[in-house]
Amino acid sequence: MIPYARQSIDDDDIRAVEAVLWSDWLTTGPAVPAFEAGVAAFARTGNGVAVSSGTAALHAMYHVLGIRPGDEVLVPAITFAATANAVCYMGGTPVFVDVDPHTLLIDPADLERKITPRCRAVVGVDYAGQPCDYDTLATICREYGLTLLADACHSLGGADKGRPVGTLAAMTAFSFHPVKHITSGEGGMVLTDDADLARRLRRFRNHGIDTDARERERLGSWHYEMVELGFNYRLSDINCALGLSQLARLPAFLARRREIAAFYDAALANATDIFPLAVRPQAVHAYHLYVVRLAGSVDRKAAFQALRAAGVGVNVHYVPVHLHPYYRERLGTGPGLCPHAEAAYERILSLPMFPGLLDEQAAQAAETLIEAAKTCHA
Repeated sequence: MIPYARQSIDDDDIRAVEAVLWSDWLTTGPAVPAFEAGVAAFARTGNGVAVSSGTAALHAMYHVLGIRPGDEVLVPAITFAATANAVCYMGGTPVFVDVDPHTLLIDPADLERKITPRCRAVVGVDYAGQPCDYDTLATICREYGLTLLADACHSLGGADKGRPVGTLAAMTAFSFHPVKHITSGEGGMVLTDDADLARRLRRFRNHGIDTDARERERLGSWHYEMVELGFNYRLSDINCALGLSQLARLPAFLARRREIAAFYDAALANATDIFPLAVRPQAVHAYHLYVVRLAGSVDRKAAFQALRAAGVGVNVHYVPVHLHPYYRERLGTGPGLCPHAEAAYERILSLPMFPGLLDEQAAQAAETLIEAAKTCHA
């Protein structure tokens, strides 16, 4: 089976992890700030704060923003559930916004319709690796006094109008899960140009304590104070060593992803029942996913099964979050709330996309999809 995504590990990665295992620091050591600085420099952002997952990054952003019970945060309906779930961790309420039917990015018009006096923030989700229209989102946020956040767990290495992802919002969350652009095993990071926000993010990831073990070692002190209720969201030196090693190959990973996307674009150009998602003008796509929509005449479930049977590990990203049982029961959401997202969900497939994908595997995926679309009738 050709997977839809997988990690790419080499000998340098293994040596980097081995070096940490032989060192004095397995956690809260020097590999952590080195990884943070490396990612921040790549994204041309002032501060990086490494945490244990992309979900932890989202939770940390909502915490330092001060989301409380009664507050609302606007999130797109097409995203991984964590974007909304972390709002609930804070006692806040996610408000689900429909998406543009051509890109599946958050729809600014529906966003503005759903703003209430209880809204505190907007989260742009860079679905599949394509940056949102942050200029338009920022204009809306300024008008209504909202904070703009970025869930960029799909878009490390992307850009909009020449500005890299990581610089387009007050805080930006990344994920380093094995299917992402680089991996630290599990892991995430928040980028921000605000040094005070970075300080508070570091405190939150460490139980709300004002110093960490390495800092106390450097100062020759045992004393620490817990000044707020935080979480253990630290990322170990083992993870950060792997992430830092992977970061050196990120430009090559991105180039290969874009090469695969260009191949799929060309292979599917003449298909009358398969439609790749549109790319916004001036957006630089990072291609975490390559997503297509099938025409209504194609039975998506049958096509999915045919591709899997042929050894092509397609997937579907995502079930609209407001249709999950938890949100239906907790918030009373359901069909009709975000019609573009709901219609897209019935038609989308994600094709294999990862740097190690061979040309012949990409060709197999495209050819099998074209054949399935012809034979799997709704």
